[in-house]
Amino acid sequence: MPKRSGAYRVPFAVSELSFDEAVELAADTGKISGDAGPLLETVVDMLDELERPDEHYDCLQVAGTNGKTSTTRFAAAILRGEGLRCALYTSPQLVRYPERMEIDGRVVSDAAFAHGVSVAVEAGRRVNATRAAAGDRAYTITPFDLLTVASLVIFAEAKVDVAVLEVGMGGRWDATSATDPVAVAITGIGLDHMRILGDTLAEIAAEKAAVIKPGRIVVLGEGTHEPSVQSVMDERCRACDVEPLIVEHRTIAVPHALGADVEFCCPTVRATYTVRMPKPTYQPQNAACAIMLTEAYLGRTLDEGALNASLTACPTPGRFDIVRTEPLVLVDACHNPQSCEQFVAALNGIDPDVSRRPTLLIAALADKDVAGIVRILVPAFPRIVVTVTASDRALSQDELGDLVAAELARQGRGASDIVGSYGSVREALEALTRASMPVVAAGTITLAGEVAGLLR
Repeated sequence: MPKRSGAYRVPFAVSELSFDEAVELAADTGKISGDAGPLLETVVDMLDELERPDEHYDCLQVAGTNGKTSTTRFAAAILRGEGLRCALYTSPQLVRYPERMEIDGRVVSDAAFAHGVSVAVEAGRRVNATRAAAGDRAYTITPFDLLTVASLVIFAEAKVDVAVLEVGMGGRWDATSATDPVAVAITGIGLDHMRILGDTLAEIAAEKAAVIKPGRIVVLGEGTHEPSVQSVMDERCRACDVEPLIVEHRTIAVPHALGADVEFCCPTVRATYTVRMPKPTYQPQNAACAIMLTEAYLGRTLDEGALNASLTACPTPGRFDIVRTEPLVLVDACHNPQSCEQFVAALNGIDPDVSRRPTLLIAALADKDVAGIVRILVPAFPRIVVTVTASDRALSQDELGDLVAAELARQGRGASDIVGSYGSVREALEALTRASMPVVAAGTITLAGEVAGLLR
């Protein structure tokens, strides 16, 4: 149950940044970088300097390749529905940095965001000053380090009961692992961030399984059932002497139109819940993971009426997200082959006829499995528009266009199915809007964010 540690106060004076200054630092922390490299100890030391704001509430941690953002959001919504004051930390933002931090379902204010970053900056400065005095190299404080510490401070000052924290990448060295979660969930494992986490599912699974530690509640999502992944999870659980809770769900009704309900059953230790929610077919497994995580944390059966209401109302920005209705613009943040497969399966559940689907607006990041993304998405749409996002990691429109053309040729389709190529998302949307063309935007989170930012 939630910790009740009393009010938290930052233990030192802070020079408050403006919101714009905070955003600038969150995007590039070069001003407080060092030469010791990014380390988990960086965040540990910053939190110690702050007298552990994260110990004023319980933390739940959600790791995984796909589905972790939605699972994190669903878990926070369920806990709010159970009467707890709940905080949420996700990444990346869809449009604006404060979107990463929510309290009781509301994005934190710009002022709160700026204050949290100000505190984190000062904590980092103090830690590195101490290291310099001891003759140690200064830590490199990454943007994610800074934002994680900022969020933990904001949550403590808001007197939350519990915070649900989404792992940024991996798990072993992730900044959220500087906390001491009472419960962790791993949604699933896919081939992503391979340059950092490893080349195989087993290697990536080992990095994510590191969030499993003795004494913690452990929930393993349906995406961990692949044999090579499951063996890694089982070995880690045995080493930590924990008995994992294994997520399962059974879909009862599948949607046949955008926004139609998905009905599913989720058996847990204490009950079998029947839930209906207006989400695509790939979300029930994430909701089931959140149900099991929250029930295990609370140590009691959930209120099924509140559960249904919480999941129905829970927003999942960028996930099968309709950002405009006329003409239709739907965005999905699928960004690797596994998540693209789930997205296409959801489309097939609505209407399997590819010829009736909107135009695909596609972009990708160069450090992803772009060929795999193209291989899944392109056959699922009758027309393709290629673009490039503003990210410095974006694949150029020419390179992406070549991959799309090659995939079309492989299917026996002509290059004429590429109906546009644009150097920016704004240009692409303007052209598509002039043509009154319904659009599905997919391939990278940055594309979903730029489209949402332009149209909302």
